[in-house]
Amino acid sequence: MRKNTVKERLKNGEPTFGTWLSLASVFAARFMARIGFDWLTVDLEHSPTDWEAAAQMFGAIADAGCVPLARVPRGDHDHIKRVLDAGAMGIVVPMVNTPEQARAAIAAAKYPPVGTRSVGGSLHALNFDTTAAEYFRRANDEILVVLQTESPLGVENAGEIYALEGVDAIFVGPNDLRANMRTAVGQEPSPEQFEATLQRVLETGKKLGTPVGMHVQTPEEAVRRAEGGWQFLAIASELAFMLREARRVVQELGRGRETEDLARY
Repeated sequence: MRKNTVKERLKNGEPTFGTWLSLASVFAARFMARIGFDWLTVDLEHSPTDWEAAAQMFGAIADAGCVPLARVPRGDHDHIKRVLDAGAMGIVVPMVNTPEQARAAIAAAKYPPVGTRSVGGSLHALNFDTTAAEYFRRANDEILVVLQTESPLGVENAGEIYALEGVDAIFVGPNDLRANMRTAVGQEPSPEQFEATLQRVLETGKKLGTPVGMHVQTPEEAVRRAEGGWQFLAIASELAFMLREARRVVQELGRGRETEDLARY
């Protein structure tokens, strides 16, 4: 059975780099999987990707030797079960604010007696290059579980959440964390306040031996964060990469326009 190399690298204290797939395109996923990223996350939370397209994208990514992950819409048992049965090698779960939410997500990703995932499906075994029987025996050891910290409450509960058995990594969503740190009158946190919160997440992860990561926009920032101890690093998205290069071309033609906010990731 194929090993989940991303899970292995995280355990070994190594940084891993990937990006988000937002275009619901198998065509794009096939090419992105051959670029050299450690992993690619199919975003089912903030994109129009449906379940069939996601399954085809997971297969295309796995066949290229890359690790396919899925960000589920939320940490429900049904969402987690469906993406794993469709062939994702791991999950990214948004808005995990409490230990109870974390436990439910972990359980949904694990077969009994460890968790509550029901036995079924077939595409998962194909992506791990194994038989269904072997997959059912070893999936608990290979599926990557990444929980997102995106609110002050999630940061407050970080100690309890990050210490749970079965949490393979923590991932900060900077946009949501910053938005959820706004005051009652809508004032954004200062850069210093925001960075202090990020460092609190990082230090909690280091203390408990749980890898942490975050979404960044440039390779320079990804390298800087990796040097600081962050391990699960997403750089922009295929959509952002496309728009950046297109913007550069039209600007060289003298026809550029203000398009910075067309896509955040």
